[in-house]
Amino acid sequence: MQKSEAPPPNVRLGSDVLADNGLEFLNGKRIGLITNQTGLTSDGRHVADLLAQNANVELVALMGPEHGIRGDAEAGAKVDGARDAKTGVPIFSLYGQTRKPTPEMLKGLDALVFDIQDIGTRFYTYISTMSLAMEAAAEAGLMFVVLDRPNPIGGHLVEGPVLAPEHKSFVGIHPIPLRHGMTVGELARLFNEEGWLANGVKANLQVVRCEGWRRNMIFRDYCSRWVPPSPNIPTPESALLYPGTGLIETLRTFSEGRGTEQPFEMVGAPWLNSEVLISALTDAGIAGVAFEPATFTPVDIPGKATGNKYDQQLCNGVHFVIQDGHKLPAVRLGFELLVALQKHFPQQLEIKQKSVERLTGQSWIYESLLRGVTADTIAAKWQDDLDKFMQVRSKYLLYE
Repeated sequence: MQKSEAPPPNVRLGSDVLADNGLEFLNGKRIGLITNQTGLTSDGRHVADLLAQNANVELVALMGPEHGIRGDAEAGAKVDGARDAKTGVPIFSLYGQTRKPTPEMLKGLDALVFDIQDIGTRFYTYISTMSLAMEAAAEAGLMFVVLDRPNPIGGHLVEGPVLAPEHKSFVGIHPIPLRHGMTVGELARLFNEEGWLANGVKANLQVVRCEGWRRNMIFRDYCSRWVPPSPNIPTPESALLYPGTGLIETLRTFSEGRGTEQPFEMVGAPWLNSEVLISALTDAGIAGVAFEPATFTPVDIPGKATGNKYDQQLCNGVHFVIQDGHKLPAVRLGFELLVALQKHFPQQLEIKQKSVERLTGQSWIYESLLRGVTADTIAAKWQDDLDKFMQVRSKYLLYE
């Protein structure tokens, strides 16, 4: 990374803090590292290289979540076991048959280290990977270390339905809201202390905190170089929109923009009247975002998006233009979008019930959408659960 691209010196990542302290508390330990292409220090060093090059620790195993260690696998693709070309360390996949580290993977380790950039949305699976790894570390008696990173969509807005236990899955592993407003370090503390790990096990958890980050900061406030945490989150703007536009995954007949250069920022379908949808969204009065008509044609993009909705068909759509990412209530935007589509295009829209339940974490939302209930009424129904979560959440926050 060039010097001009590094975060301003007032925000330092957990990996920066660890490096500055000479990896002191890991000295003499055999380490397994869970990371991907986002595991970079502010000066562009990969945390795997940082550990491999330090004579006082031994990097024994690398573990890659969905998209792999260097981030070149498509969403849902399995990452096979191999060796990391740069360090020679064996790589174990945490997205194939095995999403939780096995005793074999952990053999001979003293500590598991986690360094991955999350994007603040419950159904983005890196936090599920972290939780399962914490369980494995607890069961094996290993230290679990989180190198913390800022939440790139901010830690000041918390939105959406809290997951109901019956909808627990890899895209919703714990009872947190759709947009949780927490860092991975804060989430690790929450999962551990609330007894949410399997069988109530507790990890020997250490969080290496960031320095200088404030909850109201979003990515562009503290860094200029975005490393896509997965192929279809190519920009900080796609991350800001994802808690809302990610819900389009529940629609069989409407594209979330996969197969374009702006997935989750541009959405549509061949049958859409863009002006009608833009009018409805504008009337909703959503802060921080404007709407522009757009057309796009999804195509296969090797390594990024294949099997897209409306492949090679011209789609009429809407481009979401973020005017103030600090104010954007992305979950509200997502529900206003679903409600408007169901209201104005009920014949063309096909909503997948199981997908709605998995991504929203609630059974009642599907019926509410079909019945034409307003987004405000839907949000009012989840508010009590959200208020209770906010009280629990407050105990685990590390940043002002």
